[in-house]
Amino acid sequence: MTKVTKSVEKVKLTREEIQNNILQAAIYEFSRHGFIGTSTQSIAERAGLRKSQLHYYIVDKEDLYNQVLSKLFRAWGRLSELKSDSQTPAEILKHYIYVKLQFALKYPDLSRVFTMEILSGGERLAPFWPSALHNTKLNSEVINNWVQQGKIRSLDGRLLMMNIWALTQYYADYRIQAELVMSASLDESDLQDCLINEVTTLILKGCGL
Repeated sequence: MTKVTKSVEKVKLTREEIQNNILQAAIYEFSRHGFIGTSTQSIAERAGLRKSQLHYYIVDKEDLYNQVLSKLFRAWGRLSELKSDSQTPAEILKHYIYVKLQFALKYPDLSRVFTMEILSGGERLAPFWPSALHNTKLNSEVINNWVQQGKIRSLDGRLLMMNIWALTQYYADYRIQAELVMSASLDESDLQDCLINEVTTLILKGCGL
């Protein structure tokens, strides 16, 4: 994210635009420094505001952090549905892997906020766990039903979900390493297609598909 260099006094922005700038600045700072290591001063500077101006638009740092986490979990929630009566397990898993990996590639900073929070103990994730665990339980039941019906090999649906998360989240958390190893930017469409194909093939073959 490019740091804003002009203040809101020099460029007339709507309230909505300013709030969006603040949210994007917060995502950038929280993804690199976590909740504890991020200051409202650093968020204000990145958003092109004075600290006093920032506090006109936010309640406090914790409320802004919760906004960021809410944005992430809402997005993940929209991607989480596995159930479909008209598709095969391979088609459903292929789509799920695609949207999860695309999200990690398109919004690496937002994805990393979750990882930073986990590494710091995850206390501020408490309000979000019930819904996330409920969605995971539903998806795991779908996968376990496939196992019972003989559509995929015997496995634990919960472990399959976590393995998919690990393989897709890697490209957000370890983006720098991945780009160094591949000698290319993860923004390149050809490389993205290659990653999606590789991860999808690995998961599907692991499921016996």
